[in-house]
Amino acid sequence: MKVPLLDLTAQYASIRDEIDAAMAAVVTSQHFILGAAVEACEQAVAAYTGSRYGVGVSSGTDALLVTLMAEDIGPGDEVITTPYSFFATAGVIARTGATPVFVDVDPITLNIDPGLIEDRISTRTRAIIPVHIFGQLADMAPIMEIAARRDIIVIEDAAQAIGAEDQGRRAGSIGHYGCFSFFPTKNLGAYGDGGMVVTDDRARADKLRALRVHGETVRYHHRVVGGNFRLDALQASVVLAKLSHLDAWTEARQANASLYASLLGKIEAEHPSRLRLPRTVTDRHVFNQYVVRVANRNTVKERLATAGIGTAIYYPVPLHRQDCFSSLDYRTGELPRSEEAARSALALPIYPELTDAEIRYVARSLESAVDEPEPNRKRLTS
Repeated sequence: MKVPLLDLTAQYASIRDEIDAAMAAVVTSQHFILGAAVEACEQAVAAYTGSRYGVGVSSGTDALLVTLMAEDIGPGDEVITTPYSFFATAGVIARTGATPVFVDVDPITLNIDPGLIEDRISTRTRAIIPVHIFGQLADMAPIMEIAARRDIIVIEDAAQAIGAEDQGRRAGSIGHYGCFSFFPTKNLGAYGDGGMVVTDDRARADKLRALRVHGETVRYHHRVVGGNFRLDALQASVVLAKLSHLDAWTEARQANASLYASLLGKIEAEHPSRLRLPRTVTDRHVFNQYVVRVANRNTVKERLATAGIGTAIYYPVPLHRQDCFSSLDYRTGELPRSEEAARSALALPIYPELTDAEIRYVARSLESAVDEPEPNRKRLTS
C-alpha cells in the first residue's frame, strides 16, 4: 500500500466543479488584483474566525510582516516568539530590523510556554508572536494578560490553525492581529501563495490595506512605505469556494486523529520512551499536521518510507540554532524542549480523504518501526 503524506488531487476531485466555476468567474471578469472576489473572501474568512475585518495579502509570511510594519516595529525593538516554528515566524522579525527573542515551548502541545514569557520581557519588547503549532491554539489567556499588563502587541501566527478554538474563541480573533496562510498544503489552501490578516480594529485594518499597496491611500500618493502584499483574485476565489467545506474537512481530520490514537495508544502506554502521540488540550484541534514524537526519528522515517508511507519532519533545526541567528548567542541546550521536539517530531498522513484502511496500515507500520530492536536506541527525554 502507498500512503502519501498529502494528496491534494483527491480534494480537488471532490470539488472540481465549484473550483472551476469560481476561477472561471474571475477570468471572465478580467479583474485579477483585489476587487470583488478578494473583498468577498476577506469578509467570509473574517466572519469564520470571529473577527470584524479581514485583509487579504500575498502569503502567510507577508501577513506577519505587514502586521509588524503596521505597528512600526523595527531596529532596537524586540519581539518574543517560539523557536519551534516555520522560519517565517522569526524571519519577519529580523526583516524589520527588530530582534527575535525566543521562549521555549510547552512539552505537551509544543506551543510557546506562557510561564516562561515574562522573564524574557525587557523595556524593548514591543510584541509577542505565539504560534498555534500544528493546528492547536497556544494558551492565549495568560499571554493576553501579560500583554495587557505590559502594553505589548500580540500577533497570532495562526498559519496552521484556521478554525481552531478554545474557550469560545477562534484562532486569530484573540490577539490584536491574527495571521493566516493559504499555502496549498494548509487546511484551507489556495492554488498558490496567499494569506490574510484579521483584526477587530478598524484603524489597524485600514493601515494594513494601505501597506499592502506600497502605503497608498490615494492613487500615487504615499504617506508611508509599504510593499506589494496583495492577495490576487484567483487565489481568493479558490479560498472562498473551499471555505464552505472546511468544517467537514476538519471533522474528517479529527476522526483520523482519533483512529490513530486508538490504534497507537497501547504502544505509547507501554513504551513512552519510544513513541508519544499528540494531545488535544483545547476545545478544537484542527490537525493541520498529525505529529508524533519518536526515538530514532530518522530511522523510523526511513522504515516508513520503505513501507510506502509519506512523512515529514517539522522542524529539524529550531530557530534559535539557525545559522542566520548565530549572533543572538543561544547555546545548545538553552531551549531544551524545542531542541528535543526538533529531534523527535514526525508528521504522519492526516488529510481528510484518508481511508480507515490506510490509517490502520500507517499505524501498523509505525508500530513495527518503533518496536524493531536496534543498537544504541535513543529515548525521548521530554
